[in-house]
Amino acid sequence: MRSPKQIEDEGAPGVVRLALELRAPWELGAAFAAYPFARLAPAGDGHSVMVFPGLAAGDTTTIVLRRFLSDRGYDTYAWEQGLNFGPKPGVLEACIARIEDIHRRTGRKVSLVGWSLGGVYAREIAKMLPDKVRVVVTLGSPFTGHPKATNAWRVYQLVSGEKEIDAARFAALRQRPPVPTTSIFSRTDGVVAWQCSMEEETASSENIEVHASHVGMGANPTALFAVADRLAQPEGQWRRFDHVAHTGIKKLLYLDPQRTPFFQNLFGWY
Repeated sequence: MRSPKQIEDEGAPGVVRLALELRAPWELGAAFAAYPFARLAPAGDGHSVMVFPGLAAGDTTTIVLRRFLSDRGYDTYAWEQGLNFGPKPGVLEACIARIEDIHRRTGRKVSLVGWSLGGVYAREIAKMLPDKVRVVVTLGSPFTGHPKATNAWRVYQLVSGEKEIDAARFAALRQRPPVPTTSIFSRTDGVVAWQCSMEEETASSENIEVHASHVGMGANPTALFAVADRLAQPEGQWRRFDHVAHTGIKKLLYLDPQRTPFFQNLFGWY
């Protein structure tokens, strides 16, 4: 795994990875084609899951993910805060109040799933409500590294109104939530430098690598399966995703996220 200084120096994904974002419609098509096989994903236990959308996106973009989780047996919620334009006044407070209400009504902890910037929300809320959050799963979320190591930085500045980087606030984002946390990422992410989605691996935190674009990650079948696998674990019995035990096609689909790719040694770019 790269050092904090190396992650800090990472730039935004280059033009090749950015061009690969054009595969997102095919990932959506693959999600629909693979839906009959969704029953192969672990079933849920009925606990509540809130899903957070990415930058400048709303609940429409998470329909596939939420429908998939509902079909697997979860009590699924959209965030219902309109488009995600960053930490606008009242948004975070509304999310916290809603999670507290769900927890109070159901008597069970709520799992949080966040896509891109939505994952940053999920992590921060889990830090504030550790006794009410069960697990956190993020998809291509930039919670470490430099905030400009993303091709969406200019968009973020425009929609959020933040022109300068708050170094202290961004440094705080790197802190792990005090609940089991999984970061799902792709080395071919064309929006967020994948190094910025790499969590420090501990007994309660991990990384899962998938083959996906950033824009299509929330509908990518391998990402959906990974989300379901993480949420299906019994409360209080969280275990890390076991790459070593995988066989067959799962061995090819879920590689060791800590590996040094062959092409990195040859070309230094992957």
